[in-house]
Amino acid sequence: MSPNYMRSFSEGCLRPPTVTGQFHTLFFGSVRMFFLGVLGFAVYGNEALHFSCDPDKREVNLFCYNQFRPITPQVFWALQLVIVLVPGAFFHLYATCKSIKQEDILQKSFYSGFYMLSVFLRIVLETVAFWLQLQLFGFQVNAIYMCDVGALEKKFVTRCMVPEHFEKTIFLIAMYTFTVITVLLCVAEIFEIWCRRLGFLKNQ
Repeated sequence: MSPNYMRSFSEGCLRPPTVTGQFHTLFFGSVRMFFLGVLGFAVYGNEALHFSCDPDKREVNLFCYNQFRPITPQVFWALQLVIVLVPGAFFHLYATCKSIKQEDILQKSFYSGFYMLSVFLRIVLETVAFWLQLQLFGFQVNAIYMCDVGALEKKFVTRCMVPEHFEKTIFLIAMYTFTVITVLLCVAEIFEIWCRRLGFLKNQ
């Protein structure tokens, strides 16, 4: 792919055709990724090292931590961010290959419909991620985790201490909030496109 195509593709991803889409890109790219990359590492970076159980043995701690965290929150949220970006990236790749200008996307029904489909897919993916996060992590991190260690020890349940559980609860709520804000921005973007198509708003 030539440099011109790459530049057009990157400009399309960074400057969507709608005002709401541009705000979504700013929120998604700066606030959400910064929050996850910087604060997420500070909160979850050493969790496995400080996760301790009774008896405090390395194999018990590892076994229970894997049971407590089937997938680490940082990995889950990073996958969520990447997957949510895929529909928009496909659309802008299509627009680049077809040499469609950003200002023309909202002018033609096919292009605007295709773009709305990519936004709708973002809503679906964010909703699925919200549900998965709820199933994996819940809304609250408790200080004590009861671990079933029947495969390792004679006793079947042991108590494990979860480090910085209050900070993790706050972080969970923040990530839920970011997902809700992103979904609302996507809904607002679809509404903006409809208003522009119906003539209530002037196209850029």
